[in-house]
Amino acid sequence: MQYVSTRGRAPALDFEGVTLAGLANDGGLYVPAEWPQFSEADIRDMRGLDYPDLAARIIAPFVAGSLTEDELTTICHAVYGDFGHAAVAPLVQMDQQHWLLELFHGPTLAFKDVALQLLGHLFELFLERRDARLTIVGATSGDTGSAAIHAVAGGTRAEIFMLHPKGRVSEVQRRQMTTVRAPNVHNLAIDGSFDDAQAHVKRMFNDADVTTTLNLGAVNSINWARLMAQVVYYFASALQLGAPDRKVAYSVPTGNFGDVFAGYVAARMGLPIERLIVATNINDILHRALSAGDYSAGGVTATLTPSMDIQVSSNFERLLFDGCGRDGAAMAAQMHAFEASKVMQLTNAQREAASTLFTSARADQTETARAMQWAFRQAGQVIDPHTGVGLHAAQAVAAAGGVAPDVPLVTLATAHPAKFNDAVERAIGMRPSLPARVGDLFGREESFTELAGDYAASRDYVLSHAAASGAS
Repeated sequence: MQYVSTRGRAPALDFEGVTLAGLANDGGLYVPAEWPQFSEADIRDMRGLDYPDLAARIIAPFVAGSLTEDELTTICHAVYGDFGHAAVAPLVQMDQQHWLLELFHGPTLAFKDVALQLLGHLFELFLERRDARLTIVGATSGDTGSAAIHAVAGGTRAEIFMLHPKGRVSEVQRRQMTTVRAPNVHNLAIDGSFDDAQAHVKRMFNDADVTTTLNLGAVNSINWARLMAQVVYYFASALQLGAPDRKVAYSVPTGNFGDVFAGYVAARMGLPIERLIVATNINDILHRALSAGDYSAGGVTATLTPSMDIQVSSNFERLLFDGCGRDGAAMAAQMHAFEASKVMQLTNAQREAASTLFTSARADQTETARAMQWAFRQAGQVIDPHTGVGLHAAQAVAAAGGVAPDVPLVTLATAHPAKFNDAVERAIGMRPSLPARVGDLFGREESFTELAGDYAASRDYVLSHAAASGAS
């Protein structure tokens, strides 16, 4: 399998290459040169597989030439055997149409674990092969950071620098990052938003002072390997609900567009997905883009769903690339103009391509709380506010006829409610507890470095500390 950049100028790479590279050297994102295809018969043959074996079956085409079947199967069993639920991503029925897909049974209680625990194993394997070291730089709006840190902490070949917006993640999210004491882990709290942190990370990948000194790697969903792993739970849930003989729809709480793009990949591979609902909070750039073609960034407003407080959704470029006929030069011009002006109008072709599968809905804070209350009082489910955004969108689209009543509608439950216990308690009057497997999170000492919000502060810290610890 070969991978190409959305901006058309970077060299094509194999799976090992894109996993270690993260961002393409032309500023684009890697995507497969062609989408693997499964027939209906292929999908039926997946019924009854446990999650690790299903993951190996789905992922196999993407890693061809870089991993043997035995290597892939061994990694999948090592990763998914460590989750807190035997099903890894269990389905819970809420009423006749609505379901929850629980993606928070990993070690840090968020959907990011499903992909990042796999990515950690891949990094170690590929770096060992090359006798190389990797300096990982990442930005997090909350959950990516803790999952990535957990995946690589204590490793001998990868060092991680994780940037988070100071004061804009929940206490549980912060502590899951800052209480990990390992010599290869660096937590950086920057004075700014997640978009600022993400911009710093992307800029480092295009900064010759950094790239000629350090071997950089990415754990954000700009890394194809991470997004690839998320495709699996769409297949797992759809199979349980009758695929390929029954269509399924999904509502996905969305910030950086990676999780919902994985659903698009599943559909391109042959999974019968009726509709993907992009659920946003009031930072609604994706809702505006899909409903009106207006992908223009504004200021970021802090909400009770901090992981979605984003105005630049990096993975949206992957969808736009497919929507413009995979014209790398046109995509590069469109993205460079957006990066300069923060204003973009989708082309007619891009809008039409997206509309065949995607719709969107926006939830304000009151609507989010009401969805959480409905889940608790009508279905007996305690959900976090991000999942509440997804549930509101699912109910709104279904009520408007956007999904037929006989089509199961699955909301992705992206985080354990205890990660946002203050918001949950305000909404339903009950404070959720952390699972015992998390341990004494609030009794551990924190360690992080506060930095100014400018790019130079982040770059200089990474350069000085990575070099000092031998990562260069």
